[in-house]
Amino acid sequence: MSNMLQQQYDLIRSARQNMFAFLEELPPQILHQPVHEFGRGTIIRTYAHVVESYTFWLGSFAFHKINEHRDIPVHEVESANVKFIRERFAEVDELVQRFFHEYDDRWSEPIEQDESWQGYPKAPTPLLLITHVETHEFHHKGQIVSMARSLGFPPPADDRLGGIFT
Repeated sequence: MSNMLQQQYDLIRSARQNMFAFLEELPPQILHQPVHEFGRGTIIRTYAHVVESYTFWLGSFAFHKINEHRDIPVHEVESANVKFIRERFAEVDELVQRFFHEYDDRWSEPIEQDESWQGYPKAPTPLLLITHVETHEFHHKGQIVSMARSLGFPPPADDRLGGIFT
């Protein structure tokens, strides 16, 4: 199963790289243009949120490091560009590899949490966590595509952005 999850993540990374290539074609101010109906308000803030979700669930939660999680500082997000987001996702890629290594062959084994995680799931499985962050990323990818379109920058065909047919 680990090999299949790795292959799936590689497809996700490919789709992400296609999205970044599209976003790099946009004027930089568009990445910070508010679109309040979607995501976190801007394209860059939405992608930063996706990074934070990976680091929270796969880093802090899965590795029992609640006190080590740090969101990207607001001032960094407000001045970020696609290169910055690419760099944060390179860190996410490393985290995903550590997560895959740690939970290899234990995908259905609950990750037990102590009382410091009040309000969070008490014993999700690694498979649930990786599924959550990956589907969460694609949920926000759809919002980002919609934001770009509403700002007058229609994306290329979704198949190209999907990474599957390229």
